[in-house]
Amino acid sequence: MDVREILEALRKGELDLESAETQLKGFQDLGHSLVDLQREDRNGSPEVIYGQSKTPEQIIEIMTVMRERGQNILATRISSEVAAELQKAFPETTYHALSRLIELRSHDSKLTDTSIAIVCAGTSDMPVAEEARITAAFYGNRVETVYDCGVAGLHRLLANLDTIRSCRVVIVVAGMEGALPSVVGGLVKAPVIAVPTSVGYGASMEGVSALLTMLNSCASGVSVVNIDNGFGAGFLASQINQI
Repeated sequence: MDVREILEALRKGELDLESAETQLKGFQDLGHSLVDLQREDRNGSPEVIYGQSKTPEQIIEIMTVMRERGQNILATRISSEVAAELQKAFPETTYHALSRLIELRSHDSKLTDTSIAIVCAGTSDMPVAEEARITAAFYGNRVETVYDCGVAGLHRLLANLDTIRSCRVVIVVAGMEGALPSVVGGLVKAPVIAVPTSVGYGASMEGVSALLTMLNSCASGVSVVNIDNGFGAGFLASQINQI
């Protein structure tokens, strides 16, 4: 709401003074968190809750504020124990255990005409790939998935190349040595978002090896997000797909 809308709502009795002050500040102070009420106006999407290290009570308070404003809610890094508490407070939530995402929708997102491809190197990388997939779908994107098609068996990737090439953005998730995004980047004209995962043996250094490989990709058009950051990849792909 802009200032004129807030003043009009105040005049009509639709807002009390405390609510009007909160709207004018642009955030609500919960003591533990300052909930950004203007994120959607500035960036096109509401604030996303990072759940790790937050208590269930803190997350519930944040979700309550967001739901009161009719916002769709996405929370990341939610353990199954925390999810159980959230679902008691909000029975309509959907919890995705593999990706550790929880969502609460107040309204449906408009579905895009173009698609995002999620390419995943191995089954062990699927939690990160699913975080990217569900995030992209949450924001209204059509999503195509090609899983378990790493460089150890490239015929699996080539068998799905038409599907990948039909998409406007490609997210490639890989651990170990992290070579798959470079391969995909040399085969498609769409921008590629590479996601290193912490999957691998000792010298993978919990994803650092894959991260460095992706940052040093010789394929043009490959960008890289942080280790295990499926959410970041899904969000960025959504922004690109909806330009």
